[in-house]
Amino acid sequence: MTADTLPPAPDLDLLATDVETDLRRSVRAVLAKTCPTEALTALADGTDEVSAAAWSALAGDLGLAALLVPEEHGGAGAGPREAAVVAEECGRACAPVPFLTSAVLATDLLGALGATEALGRRAEGGTAALVVPAATRSAQGWSRGAAVSATGGRLVGDVRGVVGLPADLLLVPVAGPDGPALHLVEAGAEGVTLTAVTSLDATRPLTDVHLDVPLDGAGSPLATGEKVTAALDHALATAAGLLAAEQAGLAAWCLEQTVAHLSERRQFGRVVGGFQALKHRLADLYAEVGQASAVAAHAAAALAEGTDVPVSVAVAQAFCSEVAVHAAEEAVQLHGGLGMTWESPVHLRLKRAKADHVLLGSPDAHRDALATLVGLPGPEAG
Repeated sequence: MTADTLPPAPDLDLLATDVETDLRRSVRAVLAKTCPTEALTALADGTDEVSAAAWSALAGDLGLAALLVPEEHGGAGAGPREAAVVAEECGRACAPVPFLTSAVLATDLLGALGATEALGRRAEGGTAALVVPAATRSAQGWSRGAAVSATGGRLVGDVRGVVGLPADLLLVPVAGPDGPALHLVEAGAEGVTLTAVTSLDATRPLTDVHLDVPLDGAGSPLATGEKVTAALDHALATAAGLLAAEQAGLAAWCLEQTVAHLSERRQFGRVVGGFQALKHRLADLYAEVGQASAVAAHAAAALAEGTDVPVSVAVAQAFCSEVAVHAAEEAVQLHGGLGMTWESPVHLRLKRAKADHVLLGSPDAHRDALATLVGLPGPEAG
């Protein structure tokens, strides 16, 4: 395939519906109450008084744990566009909730493999986590480093740097001699050891997982074969596309807070934001944030329509990851000494943006994937 033979990009409606606007308003209001900056800052010191309350409000009061669960299994039956609204607000608030990892990634995977009972538990607020390294971008990428094996009647292995824990249920992909398989393991089962590790972003912790459970009990497989590969690819692409919305939301918050700060801060007898050099930086950032919102919305719409998904997700991830980091870096610098403190809300966003930069694939990995998708190979070595 060459650029001349690529099919035309689909014509997608990116305007927010009334339902999406109301959903955004509700989620923002809840997160404003449940995710105060001082509570988020305390997470870095091991004091967590916000995660459970925030998830309870989102999952219980608003029912967002069931957002992507089909109605016949007790869910809301919504789609990626609505989920993108929630992800964007979670990014703005730097919310320490498992919406992306459980309500999106794990739910999509369970739905693709027909795990109706597990889906029903997710609709009731239960949480699940996919046991792969945080940077995993595709099923192919996972299989190259698969660390869990099903041998000798047991499911055994160690996976480092898993996001989405603690959770009630572990979704464990296994590469065996008969092809890939997905096992469901209760997080509290005997033989499961979860070890929290220090991560840059305390609002999205990392966990090392050790498994040594019997295959005829907690580790029985849900599905095997190529359908596991296809389901993994779909779930990882959905999560990556909605992560772009989270990054766009974070970048928009950084821009808004920086503009507000520079509109009040005074030096040399005038408002700092009146200096031409700073106006130029903010104007450039405004353009970047607007573009990030557009490509993230396009990825969500493509996921909803099921068309042009690989290209849309690769573009959104490659672009939004870097815009989020740049917006957070600009916010820290333009807040001066205030932005450099641990307690600053912009400092929290910088950590989240840097952690998200490699979550579900780095921008370089997505650019490589995009080059292959559109038939633009890199230069030959030599």
